[in-house]
Amino acid sequence: MSKTAIIDVGGGYRAIFGAGVFDYCADNDLQFDHCYGVSAGSANLASFMARQPGRTYRFYTQYAFRKEYASPRNFVRERNFVDLDYVYGTLSNHDGEDPMDFDAFQRNPAELTVVACNALDGSTKYFDKSDVTNDHYDIFKASSAVPVACEPYVIDGVPYFDGGIADPVPVAQAIEDGCDRIVLVLTRLKDVPRTQHKDVLPARILRRHYPEAAELLLNRYRLYNEEVELAKRYEQEGRVLIVAPDDLCGLDTLSKNYEGLGRMYRKGYAFASSIGDFIRG
Repeated sequence: MSKTAIIDVGGGYRAIFGAGVFDYCADNDLQFDHCYGVSAGSANLASFMARQPGRTYRFYTQYAFRKEYASPRNFVRERNFVDLDYVYGTLSNHDGEDPMDFDAFQRNPAELTVVACNALDGSTKYFDKSDVTNDHYDIFKASSAVPVACEPYVIDGVPYFDGGIADPVPVAQAIEDGCDRIVLVLTRLKDVPRTQHKDVLPARILRRHYPEAAELLLNRYRLYNEEVELAKRYEQEGRVLIVAPDDLCGLDTLSKNYEGLGRMYRKGYAFASSIGDFIRG
């Protein structure tokens, strides 16, 4: 019997594409044996595993426009453009405005892997479901801490940055874990390689305090491109299905607009229609 997996690579506000994918899966009762989340992709997976379709869409289209969620004010005050404690605490805790259904999340039999980067030595950290407890969603914060835009998020004394600089497209990890049918959700164009230029200045800033993480950030484009090429090879073998947008709708990691968010979500929902046949083999 095949072991199915889904990987959401995140991508800041572009990750609303994944929210559309998961809402399609929820509406069509498509489940997976193992879920892998990187950065914002891990948050998409949390709501999916908690069986709360529409929840992540609200975060992108409603809460994300609040200054408490993400703003230059946050960065000036706390050195965090996105207030991860607000997103994954104030809003998401049991007494929050839009709580995650932790009991449903726990009952879901799917395995969970959330990718983060150790800010001190640059190693990859794979958190799992046992690292999540009620009202303690720190692994999602750690995986989503974009270097320079956010301070590293500390768990058990270890500072972590966004998993996208350590293992941005963890297809090889899923294969190693025994998964043989893998849905890969990208939020960039499938056939357009990532470039380095946007990471050069942030890496220079990061190098002052976290040189190992800075080196990873500087070379993230190369690792991302290599991992996408690996996924394409597995796709030719029928082991991977890549679901990716055909247009970025004016969205970037930390920039958004209402129209673009809506379009990107609808693309994710529509493009997910091939998943059912793929995982059923």
